[in-house]
Amino acid sequence: MNRLVKFSAVLLLGVAWRAIAEGNSNFEVLANLNKGPGNVTVTQEGRIIMSLHQFYAPEFSVVEVQRDHALTPFPSPALSAFASQSALKLDSVLGIRADKNGIVWMLDNGMRGKSTPKLVGWNSRTDRLHRVIYLPSPVTGEHAFVNDFAVDLRHQHIFISDPAGGSDAALIAVNLATGAARRVLQGHPSVLPENVDLIIDGKPVQVREASGRLVRPHIGVNPITEDLNNEWVYYGPMHGYSLYRIKAADLADENLDAKTLAGRVERYSDKPISDGITIDQANNIYLGELAENAIGVIAPDRAYRRLAQCPRLSWVDSFSFGPEGRLYAVVNRLHQSAVLNGGESASKPPYYLLEVKPLAPGLPGR
Repeated sequence: MNRLVKFSAVLLLGVAWRAIAEGNSNFEVLANLNKGPGNVTVTQEGRIIMSLHQFYAPEFSVVEVQRDHALTPFPSPALSAFASQSALKLDSVLGIRADKNGIVWMLDNGMRGKSTPKLVGWNSRTDRLHRVIYLPSPVTGEHAFVNDFAVDLRHQHIFISDPAGGSDAALIAVNLATGAARRVLQGHPSVLPENVDLIIDGKPVQVREASGRLVRPHIGVNPITEDLNNEWVYYGPMHGYSLYRIKAADLADENLDAKTLAGRVERYSDKPISDGITIDQANNIYLGELAENAIGVIAPDRAYRRLAQCPRLSWVDSFSFGPEGRLYAVVNRLHQSAVLNGGESASKPPYYLLEVKPLAPGLPGR
């Protein structure tokens, strides 16, 4: 081996080892985004659909990432016909999931326009409206912040997380056969925030109240996903160190009283303070470790470990599997938004669409 080849090999090996040491070998940046993303989903056909986070006051609530990384309004090209129906207009979508039938489900919390929260299903294959399910009071109350959800076509339900005001956090079970929705597990320890602060890069996440007082928010149930067999729903408070699970069949059972349902919740594992989660076919659960600018996984043995850690992983908000076992995630630096930074915006593009190296394939849209 001549000296130049040997030097090149050593240099490449050094770069590889440095990437591993820095925890950067398990992800890559697919696209730099000029808008702050919320959540992401990927259809079976590989279309990447994401919500734009309402904390950044986007013009469009949902967009599609094109091959050239341009963001175009979703749904399109029928957007004008869709948006012209004021009752169906998307206001503030965060949660977004695509099911196996090509329906892109969008959870509109309605908070910007003070409209009734709703689930909107759009058929991405026919480019037509599939369904709208409204979530009025008392299913969603004064403090409702319907956030993320899991789609379960086996039990014909959608399960929504609502951190609400903290003490009134709950899950919402939506029956897809009837459109009826129920608020369940409200006030159960598994949905309530723990008394822990989120501190990122040495700075606490803070909200400035109308009085001017700064408070450190503690947010209840947020991350939620369901295994690929539609047996277990995994969820937990964002501000909390515990992940819980309950059988999907129990959540869907309208005949179970509140006490019986509460008794069927299991504490599953430890977890860090985290936002959106997903799961693969081997039951590895992926999440963003917000306080450490990291991506981690809870393995089937219920132990947590980091997959990657890097300054670029600054608030990993959401995950979704796509075709060919690819795992996507978004970074939005939400702690630097004015809402979570004491009223002062320090968040600037680019934001990121990532591809993460999973331990096993998953289900597109999940």
